[in-house]
Amino acid sequence: MSDTGQNNASGTTSAEGSLAGATRRLVGKTAIVTGGSRGIGLGIAQRLVSEGARVVITARKPETLREAADQFEPGTVLAIAGKADDPDHRAEALATVAEQWGGLDILVNNAGINPVYGSIVDIDLDAARKIVEVNVVASLAWVQDVIKHPGLSFRERRGAIVGVSSVTGQVPSAGIGWYGVSKAANAHLTRTLAVELGPEIRVNAVAPAVVKTDFARALYEGKEEEVTQDYPLARLGTPADIAAAVAFLASPDAAWITGQILTLDGGLLVAGGTA
Repeated sequence: MSDTGQNNASGTTSAEGSLAGATRRLVGKTAIVTGGSRGIGLGIAQRLVSEGARVVITARKPETLREAADQFEPGTVLAIAGKADDPDHRAEALATVAEQWGGLDILVNNAGINPVYGSIVDIDLDAARKIVEVNVVASLAWVQDVIKHPGLSFRERRGAIVGVSSVTGQVPSAGIGWYGVSKAANAHLTRTLAVELGPEIRVNAVAPAVVKTDFARALYEGKEEEVTQDYPLARLGTPADIAAAVAFLASPDAAWITGQILTLDGGLLVAGGTA
């Protein structure tokens, strides 16, 4: 599940997803991670920095964003507060990257919202529009702005874009159906951009199942043992699991990969489960 929630990962993280196993594939690269103050977004930023990248993290709440930035070594992270769907915020973030670091190599569209729970036939339509605005339209807007910004040279630097979709965009999930609709659109946006932006720019996405964060807490809290019975790997995901995959897709190791949605679900879907 795409998420900007607090990292509440348990000690059952995989060795493959840990920072201890990180390589240095991204030395000299610069990145933006939207929704980067907590949960999956913060995990992604941590992984990218551990591999040598400098990262701008964005999020709505300045206090939370500052707390996140304070966790990093000086000079590795810039924090710029604002809403993902605000054009002025995007302009500020991109101008800062251009001025401070002279270009951009990686865009991670992680910011996402889901303020409602229940059947889509009962969803408030204003809420439905807002979900699509943030989860889909804002993701496109970041791509447009990054490509068009003259100071980032994103195309010339053969940039990589990684989106954060969800398994809810592949199979219906009770209570979060409209979120799933937005994530299905997000996945198709990824494929379409990959076709339009190649060969210079690669575009891929990850599609997590339930990840242990505050954002997804309602899906597992008080019933984790029951929920994980549907997972062949017998555990929920962690931000580190997602971050490792994002770092791979953003790295030169994925140089011949574009237009792909990498499902990260501990085997849930192949076992017939839903998030």
